[in-house]
Amino acid sequence: MARPPLEVADIIAALATASAEVPGLVASVAQRRVLNALLACRTARLGGHVEQCDRCEHRTIAYNSCRNRHCPKCQARARAEWFDARRRDLLSVAYFHVVFTVPCELAAIALQNKKVLYAILFRAASDTLLQIAADAKHLGAKIGFLAILHTWGQTLIHHPHLHCVVPGGGLSRDGERWISARHSYFLPVKVLSRVFRGKFLDYLAKAHQDGKLSFTNTLTPLTDPTAFHGVLAEVRRKPWVVYAKAPMAGPEQVLKYLARYTHRVAIANSRLLSLEGGTVRFRYKDYQAGKHSVMALDAVEFLRRFLLHVLPDRFVRIRHYGLLANRCRRDNVARCRELIPVGTEQHTGDDRAAKVTDEHAARSCPQCRVGTMITVDTFTAAQAAILIPAHLDSS
Repeated sequence: MARPPLEVADIIAALATASAEVPGLVASVAQRRVLNALLACRTARLGGHVEQCDRCEHRTIAYNSCRNRHCPKCQARARAEWFDARRRDLLSVAYFHVVFTVPCELAAIALQNKKVLYAILFRAASDTLLQIAADAKHLGAKIGFLAILHTWGQTLIHHPHLHCVVPGGGLSRDGERWISARHSYFLPVKVLSRVFRGKFLDYLAKAHQDGKLSFTNTLTPLTDPTAFHGVLAEVRRKPWVVYAKAPMAGPEQVLKYLARYTHRVAIANSRLLSLEGGTVRFRYKDYQAGKHSVMALDAVEFLRRFLLHVLPDRFVRIRHYGLLANRCRRDNVARCRELIPVGTEQHTGDDRAAKVTDEHAARSCPQCRVGTMITVDTFTAAQAAILIPAHLDSS
């Protein structure tokens, strides 16, 4: 795959000092680790390996990836590995995509309390889906789903929201029947919105009562319970956004759809257009206008926004619930397959062949286009200056 003309790492490198500090940018220890990782990714600083074609003996140098989950260059492999693990869990039914969004009035609180607020978002959304689906007035079934945390908007503002991908149905209370959702309708979004709002605010109030929230700068007054509950009362009066998209037909379409959401970072390198005169230009989708536009940001401001989305250490951003919870997923998936009625399966073709072809193309020889690149040697960062010239010498 060709290198994009501009990468986030290039912007960091253009601004950073020798110690990877960016003048004018206030960064935490965790954020500085991300900056260093992106600077080192796929460079001699991390060592690498030598690949040789098994046909024409053409050699290339491949530097190691940083494997940081915030790095735009390191997500393809992680996504492929995750897909291989999830493929076996897919059911041959329609899938629904439900999005839970935190109101902008709470985004600043979330930014200063990421670990607590993001955990509350997962808990409130998952509890809501499980409760409403189990209600006989709606679906009356035990469901399973995965939830993926995103914290950004198209212009890199802080916009926490949860993408939930849910099979269209579930098991009856006694586990003896598969109960299918209607083809074009899963659960009522207005009910989901009200229940989600109530649960989120109740969990948030409990976190404040237990002293789990901290506030600085302009939010310092919220340490006072009266001021804090005033904010909660204000957002409780407003409708919250829960959005349900049209169902996806079949497991292969689900995999392709998930590729747009799992293992994403705040901005892909492919959206970057230029870095000129200290200004970064990038593409974004203007949802209100329904078109793609270009935004220009000061480079330091661009990196500040990018770093807003660094997650707390060891925070899990893809989680599984209900029938798909890790402890019982295999047995539950097998039981669902037994009970899904014949004739309700959704299938759109097998993309396994395409997947294998893509993997082969990624390792095919760039010189002869016939052979396959094989790793013949590895080297550390300290060995790079000595080993690389020798390996590239084809005489």
